[in-house]
Amino acid sequence: MDHHADDEVLGAVGPRLRALRRDRGITLADLAATTGVSESTLSRLESGQRRPSLELLLPLARIYDVPLDDLVGAPRTGDPRIHLKPIRRFGMTFVPLSRRPGGVHAFKMIIPSQPGPLEPTLQTHEGFEWLYVLNGRLRLVLGERDLTLPPGEAAEFDTSLPHWLGSADGGVVELLILFGLQGVRAHVRTDTHRPSQPGNQR
Repeated sequence: MDHHADDEVLGAVGPRLRALRRDRGITLADLAATTGVSESTLSRLESGQRRPSLELLLPLARIYDVPLDDLVGAPRTGDPRIHLKPIRRFGMTFVPLSRRPGGVHAFKMIIPSQPGPLEPTLQTHEGFEWLYVLNGRLRLVLGERDLTLPPGEAAEFDTSLPHWLGSADGGVVELLILFGLQGVRAHVRTDTHRPSQPGNQR
């Protein structure tokens, strides 16, 4: 156990308490009347002459409306951030959104802007894919079909069929993709009465 580190943490409590009190415009007398802790004890606590205890800190945490960990500056027990590592492939960027091995994998896919139209290069591979367009206009070539999907449109297909994804108008396209190697399909409830979009024959 690192006693020196503990002393540093506890030594920083006093200045932190003083800063909180002054920031809220509370006097020591007001704080003593509210918490029931004597004014002299509070003063010594803020100056570092009194060692912080749970009995003293709990009412102060309630008054200042801050978590006890923040009051004492306790180190975090873990980093909640997820560090995503983009993958560049075929001139596009894939940001993995899932880490689970096997099953369905989720990606955010970014197709960069292009100065001119690209010639589709169809490919095939094992699996099943579901996609949803976030921004831009996606061109999806699937076998003999050539589709344009605006934002909010979704599609799903067997990747053993020849397919190609690109920008329909040369602009950036952002989409979400669910991909399953074993052909796991995403079940989407669709509105069969929705009128078809011009140029978007399904």
